[in-house]
Parts: sequence; structure tokens; C-alpha cells
Amino acid sequence: MKSDQSGVSVNLLDVAREAGVSRATASLVLRNSPLVAAATREKVQAAMQSLGYIYNRGAANLRQNRTGTIGLVLSNIANPFFSTLTAGVEEVNDAQEIVSFIANSGESPERQAKQIQRLREHNIDGLIICPAIGSDSALIAELDRLGLPFVQVLREVPGVQRDYVTVDYAAGIDAALAYLVSTGRRRVVYVGNMETHSAALARVQGFREAAARLGLLDVAIIDGTRDSRYDERKVDALLDSPGPPEAAICYNDIMALALMNQLRRRGVVMGNHVGSGFAVIGMDDLPAASASYPALTTIATMPRLVGAAAARLLQKRMTRPARREERQVIVPELILRESA
Repeated sequence: MKSDQSGVSVNLLDVAREAGVSRATASLVLRNSPLVAAATREKVQAAMQSLGYIYNRGAANLRQNRTGTIGLVLSNIANPFFSTLTAGVEEVNDAQEIVSFIANSGESPERQAKQIQRLREHNIDGLIICPAIGSDSALIAELDRLGLPFVQVLREVPGVQRDYVTVDYAAGIDAALAYLVSTGRRRVVYVGNMETHSAALARVQGFREAAARLGLLDVAIIDGTRDSRYDERKVDALLDSPGPPEAAICYNDIMALALMNQLRRRGVVMGNHVGSGFAVIGMDDLPAASASYPALTTIATMPRLVGAAAARLLQKRMTRPARREERQVIVPELILRESA
């Protein structure tokens, strides 16, 4: 309800009369019901605009015991991957008129716990969370204690079966390694090993398993850090060895682009044809990947699809809290460009 310029309160019945529909029909329009024809919806919306009516969504949500908000707790919002994932969440939320409160744990379980408590104080309806490194069953126990529907995304707390959306990292790395072998490259290094969370473990384990399946014995693994850095000195040592690597698969695009810069400084030629030089493959397909020179071949992990899937799964959990846990796996795609 809202007062017009004359000070007279405008209510939903006024809107209905202005539009020439019943109050029930006007109410359906406010709730975005698919039962209302497009032409009728437009008439009601035009009447709302004309009369200056503003829907009190807060009061409506209170009647439904909902706030129309969710929490989105991410481990590193500075990473462009998470901004794209957030866009996927927001696309789904927008269709249901849900708003996200976004928080950055900075890979700190303690900070993550405080953020979840604050979000709960705002009475959010549910939570999408990428657990910070070091998160354990205490996180899940706290979410259960708060009675908060939630979905884990990209990473999961070990030993806990709950709603989860992830990427088939192993399948992506298997495809990338098979492609490198098809170009004649058999000495491959994995850059960015971080056995710190489920997603990192899945990547390096996928690399080891794919290498074994393809009969690759001369492979190396270079450690990385949570801020997307890796040990450049070890890469230099490998490149200076009698049997240097011919290609690299990297933990993510950020590391891959850094590796390409290191190779450039050393004068190493890169290319996507047999015998043309060192091959580099990243992971995630960030916008910078296609803009690099040479353009980066990468494993697209579909962050927008991941975010959208997590938002839909959370809505299902909020609607039916007692439903069985569900695990959704997004299939990645190898995007071939000039770097490999």
C-alpha cells in the first residue's frame, strides 16, 4: 500500500479497479503466477505504475515465514571464477525474486563461521557455500543447529552427504591429457597441486589416474598455493633437466597465464601444432583465457552453470526440507585454442 500525491492510500483493490480485474487476479500478478495472461499482467503493472502502488514484499514474506533472501558464502570473491558463479546464482534467484547476501570467507573457517551467524541473524531462507579450506564436520553441525537449508558448491566437507554441486574435474583433465598425447606430447607436468580441499584433490587425482591410463610415466607435479601461485623455481629446474616437459596442465587459468609468462621470459615457444613448442592448458575458461597471447587452451568448468544449479537445488531444499540429498555434477569441456 502507498499514498498517492494527494495523500490518499493506494491499495491492491484500487489497482484491480484501475486495471479492470479482480483483486485476486491482481494478487496473482504480484506473486508472478504463471496463471495470469501476459496482456492482463501488463494491465495490472500499468495500473500499479499509474497509481504509484508499491508491493510490500516484506509483509508478504512475513506471512509466508520467508524473507526472500539467501546467503552466498564464497572462499575468494577476488577470483573471477566466483563472480561468474555468482551471476549464475543471481539469474535463477531473479526469476524467483530472491536476493543474495554475498560474503567472502577469505579461506578462513573462523571468519566463515562468523559470517554464517550474521547471515542467520538477517533471517536468510537458505545458504550456498563454498567451504573455506580447513572446514570440517563442525561447519555442517552448525548449519544443522541453525536449521538452515544449504547447498555446498565446488567443494564439500569430507565424510558428509549433503546437497552438493560440483564439476567432473577428472573428466576434464582426462580429455586434456588425451589431447596432448594425440599431439605427440608425453612428458607432461601438472602445475598447482594443492591437496587442501575436495576440488583440489579431485584435480590432482584425476591427473594421476589419466596419466596412468595413458601409460605416461614421465610426469611431474608442481605444488601451488591458495592464492594461485606455484613454485617457479621447480618449473625452471624441470625445463633445464635432460628430459624437460613438453606440456603443462594447470590447476586454473590464473596459474596457466602465469606459466605462459614464465615460458615467454625463458624464450620457450608455445603452440598448438605438433613440434611447434610447449603446450599449456588451463582450467575454468575465465574471460582472460581467450584474450591472452597465445589464446589459452583450457578446460571450461562452466561456473555460471554451477551457480545456477546450486541456486535451483537450494530452492528445492527450501521447498522440501526433508527430501533426499542430491549431488549434481557439471561436465566440463575442453576448449582448444592456440596455447596447446
